[in-house]
Amino acid sequence: MPAVAQTASGNTQATDVGEVIVTATRRSERLQDVPLSVTAYSQETLTAKGIVGYEGLAVETPGVVLNRPSANFNNFTARGIATNGYGANLQSTVAVYIDELPISTIGNTTVLDPNLYDVERVEFLRGPQGTLFGSGSLSGALRILTKKPDPSGFDASVLVDLGMTGSDSLRQRYNGMVNVPLVEDKLAVRAVGFVRNEEGYVDNIGLARKSNSNDLDAWGGRISLLWAPTDRLSVRLLASYEDSEPRDSSLINPNLGHDTRATDRLDLFQGQLVSYNATVEYQFNGAQFTSSSTLSGFDQKFFVDLAGTFLPVGATPTPTSIAFGLDATAYMDTFVEEVRLASDPGGRWDWVVGGFFLDRRLDVDYNYRSRPDYLAFRGFTGLPGEYYQRQYNHTKSQELAGFGEVTYRFSDQLWVTGGLRYGGFEAQSFVEGGYTSNYLLQALTPGNGRALTVTQVAPVTGVKAKETGPSYKISVSYKPVPNITTYATLATGFRTPVVNGFAGRPSVVNPSDIIIPAGADSDDLTNYEIGLKGRFLDGRLTANLAAYWIDWKNIQVQANRVSDSVQFATNIGAAFSRGLEFEIVGAPAEGLTIGVNGAFNEAEVSKLTPTEAAISGAGEGVRLASPRFQGAAFFNYAFDLAPEARANLSATVQRVGKFPGMFPYVPGRPGVLQPTYDYTEAYTNVNATFAVAFDRWTVGAYVENLFNSRKVTYVHPEAFLVSRYAEQRPRTIGVRVGRDF
Repeated sequence: MPAVAQTASGNTQATDVGEVIVTATRRSERLQDVPLSVTAYSQETLTAKGIVGYEGLAVETPGVVLNRPSANFNNFTARGIATNGYGANLQSTVAVYIDELPISTIGNTTVLDPNLYDVERVEFLRGPQGTLFGSGSLSGALRILTKKPDPSGFDASVLVDLGMTGSDSLRQRYNGMVNVPLVEDKLAVRAVGFVRNEEGYVDNIGLARKSNSNDLDAWGGRISLLWAPTDRLSVRLLASYEDSEPRDSSLINPNLGHDTRATDRLDLFQGQLVSYNATVEYQFNGAQFTSSSTLSGFDQKFFVDLAGTFLPVGATPTPTSIAFGLDATAYMDTFVEEVRLASDPGGRWDWVVGGFFLDRRLDVDYNYRSRPDYLAFRGFTGLPGEYYQRQYNHTKSQELAGFGEVTYRFSDQLWVTGGLRYGGFEAQSFVEGGYTSNYLLQALTPGNGRALTVTQVAPVTGVKAKETGPSYKISVSYKPVPNITTYATLATGFRTPVVNGFAGRPSVVNPSDIIIPAGADSDDLTNYEIGLKGRFLDGRLTANLAAYWIDWKNIQVQANRVSDSVQFATNIGAAFSRGLEFEIVGAPAEGLTIGVNGAFNEAEVSKLTPTEAAISGAGEGVRLASPRFQGAAFFNYAFDLAPEARANLSATVQRVGKFPGMFPYVPGRPGVLQPTYDYTEAYTNVNATFAVAFDRWTVGAYVENLFNSRKVTYVHPEAFLVSRYAEQRPRTIGVRVGRDF
């Protein structure tokens, strides 16, 4: 059935609501039986709703907010576990996986927007997932599962999406897939490709009034080969590539008006991700073995104007403002191996046991720049070009863990699950060399015509960070009646330690400022949760409820040295997060599906020493960076226009409350409010779609942000950005045309 004829939950009939099969526990289970808070999206749901990236997933996932101020600048918050919307220097609190590859990294690196065409399923697991997922699933895990080749027959499809953002910005998205069986029922190849070209809608007045500067060009694809020589054995080989090149950031300065920013050059958050995977599955008598090996390379650019560091808050740079920018390039190579053995379902005992290994090298070239015209204006000489500081770093990290879960079923109504992960992590940073100068100090000193002093940076071997420890989960599930599942779960989560690339370095602007510490230890999170999942009225109504209390200790936080804006990671006391999540979907009439979902959350710092408060800018009772309410309501109505034409009308209304973008106080000056401290604005977003399916064709029209709401959705926590706010994307109207072959 074409995607536009699906219900809003991605199922073909209302009575199928809640019958989605997921693999959140590393085995196939009904979503309604999994004692976890999980939201799942089929490819049909993604296509029908026009979800092509992260932003669409956050609309209908309760308890989840996407901090996405610009393309390739993504950070999810789940259940209020975030100290700001950016997480610079820190691993994301939500782990993101494409198949078995963890792609979430530290917050001040580019994070690509993955293409979500021809995926098997997307699962968003809320709460810590450390006992089954290897890489830092502190408050949740997002899993993007791509489709396997199908040896049973030929298949192909295309989807074209053309839209207009605002009055003059054309959006073009082209997707295609072909599946070819090479040996019937044994060997097949599947290829997927996409191209995106999206004209910008933000004007950068710092660049000779360059209009629509935030254009986006992206392309990529994947090809996979599946060999299934027997009913027991399958081997899948996968190669994928994605190149995403936004031409400028979408961050704006509200003082300049809507959709307006000012930088001396284009800010670039660009990346290319290539990965290779080999997955082997073998069905033993009573258990399935899986081995997944992935090798990936991620090249990225993080070029940003830092001029806001030395300007009054809200001021616009002028040609005589101190030129200060960072052109960072990074290269990350990752190898991941995971093996696991999962028992076949159906007995009293269900179990999963496995191992996880990650080896990663991240090279970062930090190139801090001035600008030739500014150097000439001030009469500064002595630099080898416009860069006043270059430092070449690399960090090696390894993670090794064993994990497992076991479930014992006392009866069909009562079962208990226990999970344990024990792992070790080590990381070490190396300074390879470079040079620095007294440029910033001289730029802050009145007077022109000086020769700058350049000093070579000696190679340094950093202290090796090591940590070992367990994560665990205990869960009790009870079905008082066949259509209701209740559960109580205690689970712990972790993030790996962080090493600071500039550890031990004093400030060249103010030597009495903070000395950069070695890094941050792992933080600890304990999640207490009770939940209910029910199907009522013969499957025409489903309701999922979850209440949680989270204790978060030894919190990893981003800090910024005031004098020169150098970022570093450290640890502070404790916080709590408590909340309630709900998902309700009903089918009151044939073809009609309606639903609501949302989350109420209260999260704040609960424990802090004076030293921790001074270095982080936090304070006891300070809110974390999450809204007190976030939710959505939707309806979907499918009906026959003609015997060969099935129509589908759907709409979604999303509401997100306001929240602070950072801790309120100036680091190093307890109780002094940061001049950049600010909140996002509560906002409402309305999307609507009308589509018709004819045999193999689907044709639809859509509108995103129907009422053209332009509220602030993101506040950048760092003062060095002049343009540090993100607004809702302007109204976008478009058409989608799909064809199955």
